[in-house]
Amino acid sequence: QVQVVESGGGSVQAGGSLRLSCAASGRILHILTMNWHRQAPGKQRELVASISSDGTANVTDSVKDRFPITRANAKNTVYLQMNSLKPEDTAVYYCNAHVVKWTGTSTYWGQGTQVTVSS
Repeated sequence: QVQVVESGGGSVQAGGSLRLSCAASGRILHILTMNWHRQAPGKQRELVASISSDGTANVTDSVKDRFPITRANAKNTVYLQMNSLKPEDTAVYYCNAHVVKWTGTSTYWGQGTQVTVSS
């Protein structure tokens, strides 16, 4: 099986920074894209950033200049550096990974990590 585990969430004041990490482990041949989503209270889950195995990254416009996404392929890990945080960034942040296994390709989600930004 494959496990996806996020870490790095917490509470910060506006203007602060956090770095989220997401590590995938298990029977993995290759990971295609790794993605960060977030879900604020009362809102739908939205895609924040994604990165492919060759390092091609896409970040949603609302955080484009503040949240760079990077990846360490050897560690099956993706990072989201969150800078200049705003109260509207408060959400549960979820990571998912599109994983290639011997049995095929599947998508695995982490349990989420809470990010709270106070004004």
